[in-house]
This record gives sequence, C-alpha cells and structure tokens, in this order.
Amino acid sequence: MAEKWNLAGTYFEACNCDVACPCVFLSDPTSGDCKVFVGWHVDKGSSGKVALDGLNVALAVHAPGNMAATKWKAALYFDDKASEAQKNALTQIFTGQAGGHPAVLVSFVGEVLGAKSVGIDYHADGKRRSLKIANVVESEIEAIGGAGGSDVTVNAPPLAIAPGFAATVAKSKKLSYHDYGLTWEISGKNGFFSRFAYDGG
Repeated sequence: MAEKWNLAGTYFEACNCDVACPCVFLSDPTSGDCKVFVGWHVDKGSSGKVALDGLNVALAVHAPGNMAATKWKAALYFDDKASEAQKNALTQIFTGQAGGHPAVLVSFVGEVLGAKSVGIDYHADGKRRSLKIANVVESEIEAIGGAGGSDVTVNAPPLAIAPGFAATVAKSKKLSYHDYGLTWEISGKNGFFSRFAYDGG
C-alpha cells in the first residue's frame, strides 16, 4: 500500500509566453513553443513518517508546441538539504509515482532529461518570487498591477500547477536557464504564483 503523503506551500513559474500565458487555457503558446521553469517551497509536508517541511523542488519544461497536444521534455531538481529518505519521498511524488496532482503533470512528459540534487535558493516576498540554482537557473518574477492596485488573478484554468488556488499574474524580471543542452535568456514575459496543496496515497 502506498504511503499517504501531503505537501502544502508556495510555488511560482516563469515562461517565455507573453503575459498572461495562454497555455493554461489550452491555447497555443505565444512564440511557438513553451519554455517554463517552476519552483515549489514546501512549508509543511510529509510522506508516511518522513517530514518534508522546508524543502524545495524545481522543474524545467520545454514543450515544442501546444502544451496539451505535445509531449514535454522535463528536468527535475531536488533540494540538496534533503536526507536520502526525504529525497526518495520527493522523487516518488514529483515523478508521479505516488499519484495526486503531480501524476497529472507527469502524464504530459515524453522525455525526462534528468534529476539531480542541488542547492535551491527560493524566496517569496510580497509580490516577488525568485529562485536560484548555481550555474543552472536564475528566475525572478513580480506581480503586475491590477485595477485599483489589486492583484490580477487567474482562477481554475484547465492546465494548472496549483489547482484550487487562484494564480497571481506576474511578469518576469529574469529567467536564465542553462542545463541539458537548453539555453534560455528571457525577461519581461509571463509568470504566475500562488499557494499549492497536493496529497495522495
């Protein structure tokens, strides 16, 4: 019987689409393909008896066309602060083997480029989110201003990283990614952030 697991925290993503990314509505990306980098910070979580509080996970995805109609290339990054047991639990969850929403996301993946343990520097501060992995990625986004100074949000899109939570629409200050033969230098493009909660088992 699979271990019961749950994760809750914050996430953000940045991609090469114009604001706001049409991919979440199952429309074509604005520039032919979608290059997206996602980061999660687990505030509280566990898998069986293994606590997962405070750990980070990141994902790089390249979709060669419409994200719902093409298979993605994906690379996973796990927090090097994780113990072996914690890394095993996160691997089971984020590769879809433990079910839940991550398994839905993994169903779109056609090629796994790799998975590695790295130092992940994740920050959530007001309207800004950032993530850095040395020699791999620097990603920073900031919420765009809405009418009356409120946040602009997208609620319940058909393709969502964090279903059940309205995503705040943001714009990237920077998305620089270099790994597995992929090279992205992007700024002024789309971002989203919100809380997330996943569970399974």
